[in-house]
Amino acid sequence: MKNNGDKTSNSARRDFIRNSVAVSAGALMLPLQMLYGKEFPRLGDNLNIEKVGVGSLALGIKDRPSFLNKPYPIITGIIAGQTPQELIAAAKNSESDGAKGITIDLFDLKPEFRNSESFKGIINSVDLPFMFYFYRKDKWKESSDDDRQEVLLAAADAGASMIDVMGDLYDPSPMEITYDKNAIDKQKRLIDKIRSKGADVVISSHTGSYLSTEDVIKHMLELEKRGSEVVKIVTAINTKEQLSEALQTTIALTHELKTPFIHLCGGKYSRPHRFMCPVLGTSIMFAVPYYSDHYGFGQPTIKSMKAVLDNIHWYINETEEGKD
Repeated sequence: MKNNGDKTSNSARRDFIRNSVAVSAGALMLPLQMLYGKEFPRLGDNLNIEKVGVGSLALGIKDRPSFLNKPYPIITGIIAGQTPQELIAAAKNSESDGAKGITIDLFDLKPEFRNSESFKGIINSVDLPFMFYFYRKDKWKESSDDDRQEVLLAAADAGASMIDVMGDLYDPSPMEITYDKNAIDKQKRLIDKIRSKGADVVISSHTGSYLSTEDVIKHMLELEKRGSEVVKIVTAINTKEQLSEALQTTIALTHELKTPFIHLCGGKYSRPHRFMCPVLGTSIMFAVPYYSDHYGFGQPTIKSMKAVLDNIHWYINETEEGKD
């Protein structure tokens, strides 16, 4: 009887422990399901419990998020860093502050981390779409346009949602836009290659100078012909008159372009435009999670941008569609 009693006691103890683990795991999953709006795997499912994590990315079944299927405007945390750990921390801070996307400038990332494996770890750190860009300012080495595109293609392979293609890629030109047919054809082939990897494309120009409304429209229509999902231009405004016209330009682009656009400005009078352009038609807005002397102070913070957009209760596209 003693042995039978021991067997019964041990069996009951094992059942209690097994049930307690299941209840504890279920209790853990419930707040995650409430937070993320997803049904998580049960312990009875044929899955290794060690693989169950926050969100579906830990299960390897995460759909690539997009900048194109969210309500506009999108506040995107723009970040840079030398290591994946720095970028992951900045991405998490951006998400915590309310960003709905992440944009990474690769100029400062050390060469040993410019590969798909490193990019996957960064992209999978938060459930947000990632945009990558790599302009002609590599901090670590001399790199050609072709070299930098290989790094961006690795990011697309790793799950990037959008890749930035420079408007004068393969033919450095004034206003960062080329009209050379060979360069444009090569850009188009690159855009097709990026798309084949599952990413969308934004084609961009940073003019470094002021452009009139007419010139901005002409510039953006030329970029639009190259077939990207988004077109982008950044000009400079340094007077009150230029600020006034820049605001009018953003509105005009909503009528002239078929493609979602990003119209931003730098310069002494750029800050009001940065806060107003999202409600006037700019689709994707960039802001920083915090200020750092390594990367400058030109961008607004995510918190300040979110405070404006959360309280303005107005958006031009909704107004023109007759919505209240």
